[in-house]
Amino acid sequence: MKWNKFRLKTTTEAEDIVSSMLYDLGVEGVQIEDKVPLTKEEKDQMFVDILPDIPEDDGSAYLTFYLEEGEKTKELLLNVGKELEEMRAYVNVGECTIEESQTEDVDWMNNWKKYFHQFYIDDILVIPSWEKVKAEDEGKLIIHIDPGTAFGTGMHETTQLCIRALKNYVKAGDRVLDVGCGSGILGMLALKFGAEYSVGTDLDPCAITAACENMEENGITEDCYEVILGNIIDDKAVQDKIGYGKYDIVAANILAEVLVPLTPVIVNQMKPGGIYITSGIIDDKEVTVVETVKEAGLEILEVNHQGEWVSVTARKRDA
Repeated sequence: MKWNKFRLKTTTEAEDIVSSMLYDLGVEGVQIEDKVPLTKEEKDQMFVDILPDIPEDDGSAYLTFYLEEGEKTKELLLNVGKELEEMRAYVNVGECTIEESQTEDVDWMNNWKKYFHQFYIDDILVIPSWEKVKAEDEGKLIIHIDPGTAFGTGMHETTQLCIRALKNYVKAGDRVLDVGCGSGILGMLALKFGAEYSVGTDLDPCAITAACENMEENGITEDCYEVILGNIIDDKAVQDKIGYGKYDIVAANILAEVLVPLTPVIVNQMKPGGIYITSGIIDDKEVTVVETVKEAGLEILEVNHQGEWVSVTARKRDA
């Protein structure tokens, strides 16, 4: 089957309300393109340290959506046109031209799977649910990961640095907190390394969904792994739910810009003697993170590198 692709030109001022209108009319998904500069919060949530140059914002925005061929599509487009004309009375919707093209029927949500195959991180086999464990790998430490839209397949250097640190420091019976859990790979591997209980937090609802699905794939139940949506840095309710002085190990595979405000907060969740594992640090931010960790009263245990990425591991001093 072929799909019709529609690209509607509007304004950044109107992009949200036009998107909402399309949804109300039955369009299930809309891709928004604009040149609005990223906010600091948006940059902090992206796992890149050097962002590409974005052209100067000219006020234009493009909304792309896909529809099947048929009479219903013609009717929907007529309704879109009527709604846009009515909107002109109270918002600048721009020229509202619509470019139409055709695209093959593609499963956009699952197409990425053909690029993700099982691989090893040292002696740990990471395998997606759509591949089978080979006979020679039976009995090895295996974790099933379907990342979906969440970060954390284990292929990125920062994740691998965290995994190796967890393997070194997790002890039987530990409680582990993973801040920015993404796919849930770190919290689940901590359990496989011997931890008793893991908690993962993330700002992205897609990460919570991905982590829960990966828990099911690995036979991990909610009584030993909990995922929480929210920002532990400034949300007291999230901090209270996670608890204070409870965790033997805290892992944070996040950008340096987030580690700086996180570190003085997260020490409150750690037990005396607890281990703090950080990664996601581009090499030129190493000094910044090390100094932040020291200023929070933690003792640096080791600093490790892989490619251009850095992991800093520290210990909370005993009371």
